[in-house]
Amino acid sequence: MDYDELYDPLSGIDSRSVNCVVDLLDRATDANLNADCRQGSADVIEPIGTLIATGDLHDNPVNLSKVIALANLGPASAGALAHLTLHEVIHSDRLVGGVDLSHRALLRVAVLKVAHPEFVHTILANHELAQIIGSGIVKDGVRVVEAFNGGVEYVFGDDTDAVLGAIDRFIRSMPVALVSGRGTEQGLLCSHSLPGPDVWSRFDFEVLDRVLTEDDYIPRQGSAHLITWGRRQKPEQLIELAERWGVGLFILGHDHAEDGIAFKEPNAIVLNSDHAKGVAMKIDLANPPKLGNATGCVISLSGI
Repeated sequence: MDYDELYDPLSGIDSRSVNCVVDLLDRATDANLNADCRQGSADVIEPIGTLIATGDLHDNPVNLSKVIALANLGPASAGALAHLTLHEVIHSDRLVGGVDLSHRALLRVAVLKVAHPEFVHTILANHELAQIIGSGIVKDGVRVVEAFNGGVEYVFGDDTDAVLGAIDRFIRSMPVALVSGRGTEQGLLCSHSLPGPDVWSRFDFEVLDRVLTEDDYIPRQGSAHLITWGRRQKPEQLIELAERWGVGLFILGHDHAEDGIAFKEPNAIVLNSDHAKGVAMKIDLANPPKLGNATGCVISLSGI
């Protein structure tokens, strides 16, 4: 597929107009909160149809367009719509004049959510959360929150606060997970990460079934923070979470996967969709894979 054939959700959108951008983000916020699939802090869907699962995107617009095409969510698509998970979409490693313009990635995701509220699932990730609470993430020597704010200011000038406020509302509306077939053999949960062993005792295992509060975003305390930042999960934790949440497989991001996909025994897969070996997974929700046969669902984005 040639780059010129890829659909850019921002085509036809005046992405430099503060009124247009704020309205778009607020409509996407409403779509996140009021979609029929939203239950508590999760999007919950039936184990029917197809899921295109992705990992971290970090403002890779080409790979974003490719996964949109895989899910048949572009305007020219003729196939059945697939569910699509999107997370960790901001904080690019490609700066323009020293600033990060990845707010445009959020706008692309907002367009998709407004157009397909029951099929596009904008899962909260640690970089989005860091952006709204001002966490000091340094990536390759760049203070990413400051670079992102600089990009918004570069485009919107005196209207920066209005745009950042709309971005804040959109991010706070994001679910922490997509769940399919909960309580069945086909149970599947997609989230950016899972709580790690160091915060296990502080995590609220009921978070999926309730609305998030401000306390959930508190660093190293709140459950939204713990589920997006967790690392080094132990097998016994993964087993306990699967039993508590009634699923058989976790699909995550957050950790680096050099080949685009990595496995955490006994029941978790890590995806990256942002680099040269980035991948997505095409999953039959009625028959999701296990770790042993998951590679059959993997699609190399460089090969599209």
